Amino acid sequence: MNNIFNPVRFWLLLKKTVYERPLQLAGFTLLPLFVVVVMYAFLKTVNGFEVAQTASFAIGLIGGGCFVASLAFGYFSSKAMGYSYLMLPCSVFEKWLCGVLLVVLYLAVFLLFFRITDALFITYFKQHLNPARANYKAVYNSVTLLLFDSGMGTSAIAMFLNFSGAVLVGSLYFNKAPFVKVALLIAGCWCAAFVLNLVIVKWLIPGAANGVPYLHVWINVGKDVARLDMPEQAEHLVKLFFTGVLPVILWSTAFIRLKEKEF
Repeated sequence: MNNIFNPVRFWLLLKKTVYERPLQLAGFTLLPLFVVVVMYAFLKTVNGFEVAQTASFAIGLIGGGCFVASLAFGYFSSKAMGYSYLMLPCSVFEKWLCGVLLVVLYLAVFLLFFRITDALFITYFKQHLNPARANYKAVYNSVTLLLFDSGMGTSAIAMFLNFSGAVLVGSLYFNKAPFVKVALLIAGCWCAAFVLNLVIVKWLIPGAANGVPYLHVWINVGKDVARLDMPEQAEHLVKLFFTGVLPVILWSTAFIRLKEKEF
């Protein structure tokens, strides 16, 4: 029998993982989907479709992904559960893959659910849009589905991969309340990066008013504020790091940490 991966053994592990915590998995999956519908409906009324789409998509995807990731390796909150999990007759790779698969399945379920939700809201809006209004055609054509491969869509998916990967690692390092601890750690790192970036920007560009870490700088020009963008090549490298390199590092670190726990 293969010591790294065996399909039958992996399937049994996946069934065990799902069957022993069905309510938690269902709750951590359905709650973000419910939040998406409520948030979409509210923001659509208050701020319009664009804000409703982007906010509900990002929050539902990233928040739900982090919840599921915290559950994937949530066996170490007690020593008894941790020892029992480590003694399962499965390889480290199979245990890691099982946790990763749960997060990836949430991604697939969420994207399908959001596409259906988005389409239903837009269809209802267009069917009840008054054809007699002066700008009917412009309003009708302006409301479209959120594209997952758009700039906003890819950014949200990249953040999902980064944050869920960080929670996977955190759940293996922090036995108690890993979701909360990782959230605080991420917030602390973001604040530190923002402050450090702002200090460097103001040192290099005295007229700088503000700056988004690694992307843009706003400069005071008289009474106006102008935006200075990062060079295209440098911006491409930064985006490549956050969309490809960092997720691989985080998800690989989860595998390495799980392997360490086996010994």
